[in-house]
Amino acid sequence: MESAIQVRPAVDADLPAILNLYAHLNPEDPALEISHAQAVWTEILKSNRVTPLVATAGRAPVATCLLVIVPNLTRGGRPFGLIENVVTVPRFRRRGIGTFILKHAVELAWSANCYKVVLTTRRASDELFAFYEKTGFERATRTAFEIRRD
Repeated sequence: MESAIQVRPAVDADLPAILNLYAHLNPEDPALEISHAQAVWTEILKSNRVTPLVATAGRAPVATCLLVIVPNLTRGGRPFGLIENVVTVPRFRRRGIGTFILKHAVELAWSANCYKVVLTTRRASDELFAFYEKTGFERATRTAFEIRRD
């Protein structure tokens, strides 16, 4: 991995870079109106349960993921972590940056006393699964179901 890579919580000024990263994650999604994106971004940044992380190369974000800490009344009242929206700019892939940001997110979850961290993906790729497993996640420990609203 490049030594200049740093992981940090995202800040307000990172919104354009985050939106650019998400265009790589879900290219079929329509672009958000900037006023709507800014309102959602402000809500995310104000939450004490949601942490958007960025990995930067120099000053520019090249990877991101979103960590949500969910309060919980089972497992002794310990919360659980949920990681979503994991993406790295294509030209920065295969350099260890994704692994680095995911390990950072997991450490944040452990420091919040989470009893588990869940990561989901809709892409079915052996290469992607191997990447997540290399980072410490286990496949098929649970069955996930989802329902989407059109």
